[in-house]
Amino acid sequence: MSIFTSHDGTELAYHVRGEGEPLVCLPGGAMRASAYLGDLGGLTAGRRLILLDLRGTGDSAIPADESTYRVDHQVADVEALRVHLGLERMDVLAHSASGNLAQLYAAVHPERVRRLVLVTPTCWAVGLDSTPEQRLEVVRKRSGSEPYDTAIAAYERIQGIMAAGGTPAPADWRQAMPLAYGRWNDEVRAHLDASDREKNAVAAAAYAGPGAFDPPATRAGLRRVEGEVLVLAGELDSNPTPALAAELAGLFPHGAVDVQAGGAHFPWLDDPQWFAARVERFLAEGV
Repeated sequence: MSIFTSHDGTELAYHVRGEGEPLVCLPGGAMRASAYLGDLGGLTAGRRLILLDLRGTGDSAIPADESTYRVDHQVADVEALRVHLGLERMDVLAHSASGNLAQLYAAVHPERVRRLVLVTPTCWAVGLDSTPEQRLEVVRKRSGSEPYDTAIAAYERIQGIMAAGGTPAPADWRQAMPLAYGRWNDEVRAHLDASDREKNAVAAAAYAGPGAFDPPATRAGLRRVEGEVLVLAGELDSNPTPALAAELAGLFPHGAVDVQAGGAHFPWLDDPQWFAARVERFLAEGV
């Protein structure tokens, strides 16, 4: 573990795994410690992963001002890490909710991004989302066996409650979680069980709070990104759906989308060999 000091004096931790060219990795959750990323399917074979613990998560300190958990404030943390590492331009991989952090960072610092991998990213920063009907169309493809039938029923309840402006019950979210994985076994269950202890719930609630996003400004900033961008979607993932991932890729001058067959929201767990090879090929060769 290594420590650096961010712009406001908060001490942030990062973990280095593997050898080779550095790849800065931003975890999702939102606000889950970077430990859940593991070695990203074996990317450590050719890359030195710089796994950042976002403020208030993992081994990073809790900030004095908890309003800085909001994702737009954390752009400065990513820039402070770049300076600390002494990188003129950097390769970045961001997963899920941190796709928004990476989009905001790229929009503000387009000259600092060499290549960017957005793994099953949410797209709030650019004002994109799929409809409940589109998400349900994806998850219903998995019907016909357990635990997916129970998970689909829970997901249908969640979508209905949210459409009515309500808040789904935690039990429904828990029942729906098998849909986040392309396969269901002891390894995946352990990965899911670790989530609660690896997340900072206070930080997660603030992450996408009021004022966090200005989609027109972010879209304009992304048009200045000269680095290449790969948006990697899972065939079985409902957020983002493959179609939404393609729409996000189209906002970058040099963006491309790829869809991992049989993959869901954590695709490096579903087919580690395919995932690592695809990401490594992009980092080495571009789109």
